Amino acid sequence: MKPPPFAYLRPSSLEEACALLAEHGEDARLLAGGQSLIPALNFRLAMPEVLIDLHQLPDLRQLAPTPDGGLDIGAMCTQRAAECSRLVARQTPLLHMALPFVAHVPIRTRGTVGGSLAHNDPAAELPAVMQVLDATYHVHSHRGTRRLAATEFGLDLFTTALAPDEILTRIHIPRLASSHRVGYGFQEFARRHGDYALAGAAAFMSTEDGQTCARCRLAWFGLADGAIMAERLPAAACGQPVDFGHLEAVLADHLQHMPVNADMHADAAYRRHLGRIMGIRALRQAWAQATGTAARAEGAP
Repeated sequence: MKPPPFAYLRPSSLEEACALLAEHGEDARLLAGGQSLIPALNFRLAMPEVLIDLHQLPDLRQLAPTPDGGLDIGAMCTQRAAECSRLVARQTPLLHMALPFVAHVPIRTRGTVGGSLAHNDPAAELPAVMQVLDATYHVHSHRGTRRLAATEFGLDLFTTALAPDEILTRIHIPRLASSHRVGYGFQEFARRHGDYALAGAAAFMSTEDGQTCARCRLAWFGLADGAIMAERLPAAACGQPVDFGHLEAVLADHLQHMPVNADMHADAAYRRHLGRIMGIRALRQAWAQATGTAARAEGAP
């Protein structure tokens, strides 16, 4: 298999990259890690006239803490660099939990955080994680910069809110709860580790007293044409003692009323079943972490 012919451009600055993208428009594609784009080129599923390589832009690879206690991730930061970062493990434990589930180490070594988000594969882990973390995406073009919430970035199957002349440059993840005890959960079901997920869930929960839920967020991936937030969950969980039987019923009802894909790997009913199981497991994992019950169960003081 060989890709179609294309012009290869390697800008040395973000401004130059934006100018090239504005010049070539929809005839151009951006090359980040290339772990999705290169196979698409070889299969002739993508046939751009111009390929703009972003590897000469080191500013897009940075990881940095922010004054609000959050984290800034450059879009060209590799998934492996983020996975191995102590800063990521400390500032954003949910991202640290999810990254080992992304394909395999060789893929994560080349694949980028921003590339995965911009590709918006429905089975990808990172779009769901960023929605739960209430991340903000910074995008740049020759017209200027703008910010997009993670929940409004993914529009449809392999489609995002990025305009043809825009580049995702940075992801900002805020500190979700400064005065609460917090916990995170991540669950995924795939036929083999590293395969595309049939269903998965990422969750966040916080508490002040160890009994009542203060904040709660959950997003699914692998079920539909993109990551989906469980929008009914916060109203059902927050401000009251945690009842996992009730929360599981809320998740099941939510799944029953949302579109779920069917394919050769799983029908819609099976995916809904997996979504419910992955969702409640992620919530239990998050609550155990927030209340310290997981540590006590393992014999920690």
